[in-house]
Amino acid sequence: MSVPNLVLPRMSADILPEVVFTPPNDNAAAQRISRMRQQGLLRQLYRGVYSSNLNAEDADVVRRNWSRILDYLAPGSVLSHRSAFDTKPKDGVLYISRAEGRRDLELPGLTFKGLVKQSRGPLLNVERPGAADVPYQGFYVASQPRAYLENLTTDKRITPRQLSRTEIEERLEKLITLRGARAANALRDDAREVAERLNLQAEFRTLDSLIGAMLGTHPARVLGSRLALARAHGLPYDPQRVELFESVAAQIRNQDFAEVSEPARHGTAREVFAFVESYFSNYIEGTTFTVEEAQDIVFHGRIIPNRSEDSHDIKGTFDAALRDPMYSQPPTTADEFLAWLQRANAMVMQARREKHPGEWKTDANQAGSTLFVPPELVPETLRKAWSMMSLLTHPMQRALFSMFVVSETHPFTDGNGRTSRLLMNAFLSQHQQCRIIIPTVFREDYLLSLKALSHQSDATAYMRAMRIGQAWASELAYDVDVPEMSRQLDNCNSKMEDTRVFRLLSPKTGLPMRADRGPA
Repeated sequence: MSVPNLVLPRMSADILPEVVFTPPNDNAAAQRISRMRQQGLLRQLYRGVYSSNLNAEDADVVRRNWSRILDYLAPGSVLSHRSAFDTKPKDGVLYISRAEGRRDLELPGLTFKGLVKQSRGPLLNVERPGAADVPYQGFYVASQPRAYLENLTTDKRITPRQLSRTEIEERLEKLITLRGARAANALRDDAREVAERLNLQAEFRTLDSLIGAMLGTHPARVLGSRLALARAHGLPYDPQRVELFESVAAQIRNQDFAEVSEPARHGTAREVFAFVESYFSNYIEGTTFTVEEAQDIVFHGRIIPNRSEDSHDIKGTFDAALRDPMYSQPPTTADEFLAWLQRANAMVMQARREKHPGEWKTDANQAGSTLFVPPELVPETLRKAWSMMSLLTHPMQRALFSMFVVSETHPFTDGNGRTSRLLMNAFLSQHQQCRIIIPTVFREDYLLSLKALSHQSDATAYMRAMRIGQAWASELAYDVDVPEMSRQLDNCNSKMEDTRVFRLLSPKTGLPMRADRGPA
């Protein structure tokens, strides 16, 4: 029996662990615990289990210390069935399997539901390492293949112990998405050995058919999960992202947006607007030039020495922001959506052949802690997102939603931010609404709003930031030459990088911008 090696001090209970156990074969320690309980220093939770935390609810103490309690009450048991996946209590229950001992252990706020059978102790001496149960403290956690098999049994007496069939299929689909077919095949091979040892051959046949269906080697009719069926039919998507997109679409749909007319629709003014837009859109991504350098690149065809690719990036973005179809002809169907994105990315990134412009990514990408949609899930995830577009009627709603979808999916190796902002602005220009520009000094607000949306599903900061970007862009005077535009940009702090010192100012009033288009 594995028992915490606890020496009881001869002093107040405030230095004791939160949970104290009666050591076996130690009468002196047992008597001391009994005295401390009589003195009101300990409270009994279960036979041999005591709490020194007299201010907390017993159930809370048990939930916090369940692993140590299980180690004491059922050493050598196996965390099994659905609990092998959860690895924590769910609805006040943990499921265990063991070769001998009491079936159920009921404590305040938590019940250990036991399956007691000689063959259901820990599985250790195996040929394949992946088939072995995993030791943790004094008990074990069922191996992944064992967990899958035990959750696929058809014995109705243990159905409450199990995840649903849909949950099992979706776990398998996620395994294939994140780790590929090789991991699924390794799981199947490990499960074959577990099935032989635990007499779970029928469950193995079910698991084999599920994995085979998702990998395209077995009929898909055995599958019931929409996610698994999509995988089997070659149309896998990212369910977490689709759920996020649904939430974002609902938040944006419930917002009213002002009509902000496009200030530079024709001629030189439109060219200057496209210049400012492309200048800042590239600056956000780290492609930085002075305004004078960018002017030479865009209007005079200059290639900056040793920066030919950067030069082409800003020129490609400018061309896309200026001319149709990227300027004001956004997609109208799911197929057009995917093709539009590929064409726009190819235009922006044309000089970077190693980035495969216009081609869906083949390697996973991430920014900080955000891992974007896996490559094989990109097309169908984008299609699922497009199906939500019909719920959005205002140009600004479509603009903000589409930009976030592309940013969150990150479908290309590079140029995703620039591509997403071009799509956003195409929806606005289609209805002669002012395009959105994110100046350098506002970059942090923009990126933090995207992070809040990605990690917290909260569109509040994002919608505020985009309103400010549109309002600010609408106040600039574009029927001017580039030097005069540069002076305007300087006057409102737009080029400043130190956001701790500088704020974005209104071109009209010189006061800080705010979401309702007026100065703060």
